Amino acid sequence: MSTETAAPARPQVEHFRQVLLWPLRLMPVRGSQGQHAKPWQVLADMGDASPWREVVDEFTGDSSRFHERHYNEFVTFLPYVQRFLYGEGLPKHGQPGKTQGSPMRVFRRHDIAAVRVVPRPGDAPITLQTVHVDLYFFLDVDLVLLNVEVVGEKLGLEQAQELMYRFGRAYPAGWDATGQALHCLASAEWLDAQGQVLAASDANQRDAFMAHVSTRRAPRMSAHWDYVMQPLVGDHSDHEGPLRFRQIEYYRMPLMAYLALDRPRALTRSDFVRLGLVTGSSPVDLAGDCALPYGEQHLSDFEHKYCYDRFWADAGAAPNTRYLCNGHAMVVVGDASSQFYGCRDRGVLAQFRHQHFLVFLIAHFQKAALLMYSDRLAEALKNLDISDAASIRQFKRAIREGFGSFLRFTHRYWFHELSEQAQVRALSQMCSQHLGLDALYAEVKERIAEMNQYLEADSLRRQANTVVRLTVVTIFGLIGTVTTGFLGMNLLAEADAPMGRRLGIFAITFVLTTALTVYTMVKSKRLSDFLDVLSDERTTAWQKTKALIGVWTRKDD
Repeated sequence: MSTETAAPARPQVEHFRQVLLWPLRLMPVRGSQGQHAKPWQVLADMGDASPWREVVDEFTGDSSRFHERHYNEFVTFLPYVQRFLYGEGLPKHGQPGKTQGSPMRVFRRHDIAAVRVVPRPGDAPITLQTVHVDLYFFLDVDLVLLNVEVVGEKLGLEQAQELMYRFGRAYPAGWDATGQALHCLASAEWLDAQGQVLAASDANQRDAFMAHVSTRRAPRMSAHWDYVMQPLVGDHSDHEGPLRFRQIEYYRMPLMAYLALDRPRALTRSDFVRLGLVTGSSPVDLAGDCALPYGEQHLSDFEHKYCYDRFWADAGAAPNTRYLCNGHAMVVVGDASSQFYGCRDRGVLAQFRHQHFLVFLIAHFQKAALLMYSDRLAEALKNLDISDAASIRQFKRAIREGFGSFLRFTHRYWFHELSEQAQVRALSQMCSQHLGLDALYAEVKERIAEMNQYLEADSLRRQANTVVRLTVVTIFGLIGTVTTGFLGMNLLAEADAPMGRRLGIFAITFVLTTALTVYTMVKSKRLSDFLDVLSDERTTAWQKTKALIGVWTRKDD
């Protein structure tokens, strides 16, 4: 008779939401010399040729759609953050839905109704409903953020962990010995409202991905993510598109997850570690526990660094609610039986989809913008050819434009505090600290300032050289001026000569004077050195003579 006992039932995820937020850098339209219209205007001008439509949300559209959750979202943030998120003022006359000064535009596509996924080979397919697929654009910053939100019901905890771990990957990290893509979904299919497949993942086509990296030195996006972005296309893609983008962060998309469990207190420390660090699931032993994904010493400060436990208690409106944040991911775990936890208007779910989402969006937008400015500096230096005057002018123009754009970013988008509400403030600080925003900002700011100082120093140097040359020409021109002035300008009495003779003498004098001035300019650096030696009382007559002879015999360094 066996003495083994069955493992206790694992907690079930009654309601699951996953939000992906992938920052991408927008590239200038090819053939336009870096000048292109605002990206949302490009999409809007495409009409039916693009599936994206600008969102007229509750703040800019019909006031009857404005609910209490939108009001709560608005008042959460400090005034300068409100102006960034919502603009200011009433809609312009004759332009409904366009708030004055709004620096953020959102476009949405409605053709994708669901996604059918298979987390690992042999797993049962899971169909997640698509809540929305959006693109976020920002004024004066060449970035776009892809936002995808999906929802599922009645999932096992391990299924939720695998979805969090595998869903948001733009391309495979590699393949195993059988050719199966590593860390990616075994299968992913976008579905329309009728259940028809719109696009499917091709992560197992190893040769196509390897050939692209081999020839382009850039990764190839999986087919289903490439479909989502259309008509935007990758910068190294063969496809033509009105807007091109380039990867700027890791290929794993930052994510948010909301898990409403039947028994949140049944989660083990290993479960929380796997959720907070998004490491995927692990086999469960007979005691109903699973091994830690990393060493205990490495995880000794996990609760302190990654957990916000203000509501992790049996009391309160939403008991047993725990927030996990590592910068790359923000996860909230709570009790499905709590009405407030699942409330879409005033509860934790409403906060997750509104306030907390915006906190996460701002943090990753700031990081992506800083990385973009760093990339632009590197590209400007890469394209610089100090032997080409046109390249130097283009380099200076790029640096000055980047410096001006960075100043506008600082005053428009860079915030240290988003809110005075304790919870939002704490989550914002956790995101910022884990992403290293302050250190990244200081580094980029220092690099841009150094580059701008270099340009200013170079400009002053050029001005100083010009002044020196003009001074030399003036000094040597003064000799002729004084000489002719002393002679009364009557060395040649040709005032009554025929017009043709006078014009000839004028032309000869003009040519000789011009040639002498140009020659003096050519030798101005050496003549300047000669004047320095000549004015030095410590030098001997022979040294001064050698300096004069060196004007014609010395070789420049």
